[in-house]
Amino acid sequence: MHFDLIVLGSGPAGYVAAIRAAQFGLKTALVENKELGGVCLNWGCIPTKSLLKSANLFQLFKNSNKYGINAKKVELKLEKILARSRNIVEELQKGVAFLIKKNEIKLIYGTAKILEEKTIIVKSKNKKTKYKFSNLIIATGAQPKQLDFPKIPNLVNYKGAMSIREIPNKILIIGSGAIGLEFAYFYNAIGSKVIIVEKHSQILPNADREISIEISKNFKNKGIKLLTNSRIKEIKYLKSKQTQIEIEYFKNKDYIKVNVDYILSAIGITPFTKNLGLENVGIKLTKNGHIKVNEYYETNIKNYYAIGDVIPGFSLAHVASHEAKICVEQIIGLNPKKLNYNNIPRCIYTNPEIAFVGYSEKEALAKGFEIKVGKFPFSALGKAKINGETEGFIKVIFDKKSGEWLGCHMIGKGVTELITEVIIARNLETTHLEVLESTHPHPSINESLVEAIENAYGKSIHF
Repeated sequence: MHFDLIVLGSGPAGYVAAIRAAQFGLKTALVENKELGGVCLNWGCIPTKSLLKSANLFQLFKNSNKYGINAKKVELKLEKILARSRNIVEELQKGVAFLIKKNEIKLIYGTAKILEEKTIIVKSKNKKTKYKFSNLIIATGAQPKQLDFPKIPNLVNYKGAMSIREIPNKILIIGSGAIGLEFAYFYNAIGSKVIIVEKHSQILPNADREISIEISKNFKNKGIKLLTNSRIKEIKYLKSKQTQIEIEYFKNKDYIKVNVDYILSAIGITPFTKNLGLENVGIKLTKNGHIKVNEYYETNIKNYYAIGDVIPGFSLAHVASHEAKICVEQIIGLNPKKLNYNNIPRCIYTNPEIAFVGYSEKEALAKGFEIKVGKFPFSALGKAKINGETEGFIKVIFDKKSGEWLGCHMIGKGVTELITEVIIARNLETTHLEVLESTHPHPSINESLVEAIENAYGKSIHF
């Protein structure tokens, strides 16, 4: 059987590529060896945000007195929280399956391997089938990095963390990126004692330093213990079914031992390229194991493409989906616009939420820009006071000479929605003038953006 395009992997890169290709009339097949929707739908973006919503609601009920509401006997049912997240996943899976069927895409379940001469072989149970193609997109995603320690029963990754059927008394999280922080917030909110171990000098090391300081302060106030400049030296599984962990501090070479019920490894992901048969056609990899591609996602071998977490760059669902559209448009010859990776929003769905895009203050200065920086705290915003969520701030960075919007960094309630205004503005090459000339509704969270820009240019009214 021959296809114009075969896509390997049905995550937010793969299924979007397949649908877009089918919309353009390409005879398309989609190969998946596990669950439709990939890690994002099944074990990442979707179910984790469901857990965070439940945790947020639980905290809201517990603190309802400040809104004049007395919510008595607030009880958390972990099994129902987990069941709700799985139900949402199942509903969205059905939605993806419907879209694949609607667009007449051939869905093939099994494990694919690339052969020579534009051919793959798919193994499903005891059956092997060959398929030929004109173009191939590899969108096989990534898997969690493994710790250099023996496997123990209560050492889990993000998938295992969503399958714990009891509220741990104490949980240690290794890594403080988005996954680590979101699970730290979740377990703290439902009653666990949480320890975060981070090898860098600040948690959320890729964020603007002021954002890192603010979330650190917030987490400490919640009772979360932060161990930066640290690493795990030794892990022992005890007869008590707990784990004893020895932690080393880089700066003073001191040690601490703690006993925990669970360890969550959130040290990142590694691209899934093993056993794909890339060597059969000579597809090149980076030193980190990612597939090398050009700016339109073509590998070094003509008609072989790769997108999503399997290539270098941001491991984010919205990036993968955008790459998918560009890649397919390149295949059919539409000469699409390249993706601007400096205008990619990065969001962490803790409470307070975190969102940022573009250069941090440190990065902007390192690039040689003369900058104007403005800030506005949510504690001075009417809508934030109404919401009872006054933690955090908006920080904006502009080029002093041209007025170019270099970056924006937010921490506070609702900022993962607010960041979209910045993305569109930067994509349109908007300067501070266009934003200040645009009337924002009152009271709203959006006003904080205008206030931060006014602060950068010495025109602040409310701060």
